[in-house]
Amino acid sequence: MIYTVTFNPAIDYVVKTEKIALGSVNRAASEQIYYGGKGINVSAVLAELGIRSKALGFTAGFTGEAIERGVEAMGIDADFVRLKEGTSRINVKIRAEEETELNGQGPHIDDEALSQLFKKLDRLKDGDTLILAGSIPNSLPSNVYERILEMLSDRDIRTVVDASGELLVNVLKYKPFLIKPNDHELGEIFGVNISTYDGVVEYAVKLQAMGARNVLVSMAGSGAILLCENGRLIKCGVCMGTVKNSVGAGDSMLAGFVAGSAENDLDYALKLGTACGGATAFSEGLAKKELIFELLKQLKTI
Repeated sequence: MIYTVTFNPAIDYVVKTEKIALGSVNRAASEQIYYGGKGINVSAVLAELGIRSKALGFTAGFTGEAIERGVEAMGIDADFVRLKEGTSRINVKIRAEEETELNGQGPHIDDEALSQLFKKLDRLKDGDTLILAGSIPNSLPSNVYERILEMLSDRDIRTVVDASGELLVNVLKYKPFLIKPNDHELGEIFGVNISTYDGVVEYAVKLQAMGARNVLVSMAGSGAILLCENGRLIKCGVCMGTVKNSVGAGDSMLAGFVAGSAENDLDYALKLGTACGGATAFSEGLAKKELIFELLKQLKTI
């Protein structure tokens, strides 16, 4: 079983308008509502690919109830910890001449609720996959990722971490199966500006030396590279299409890679991940199966 963790799920309220005039009443041309958060996005794309997963995390209030119903409607097994107080956040995303976002803070997560999540995670067994994606809410200890991986370190579990900065660096000692920084996040970790393919490879090697088994680095319009556990380097280009959406493309790439790596074919995993990321970028919402496999035909690895 694949498990995803979303510490701070959200309702994404996406509004399209021709332009925004600050200090005035603005009218929406269209509106959509999505249920998300990075882990939930991963689970949603896995479901689109026909792969079951269980979504863990925290929900609260009437918005949390809506998120749980929405997640289950996407074919995802929802197993959230219900918080006693607060409401799950609503993120407002305005798409006009430029994209503008106003993200909610989310509810307070106390020690009792965190303990309930750890009990759910303690049920994972050999052969399972755990995906930790995104930042940590202010109410949680900054080492919560480390605590989770330490608890599971005596089991044969494939752990996948999509995070940035110290949150990512601090889990490398637990030798995660996969990490997925982009090129900018990679540079931030080492305090450098990476502007070349060789630079990406150089610092991906450093992360692997620090403990990561496989390192997937997305490079926007320059494609992606995968530094495999055995030292092999795989490169994949980008899909061709018109970008409509920047939300969830990285999560979609992660979902596609995890799905494609089930048979240990990392070339296919990188291509499927790239196709999933492209399908989300070229759509109003998350990737759909038909477009994913259409884009997959464009891709080759070297």
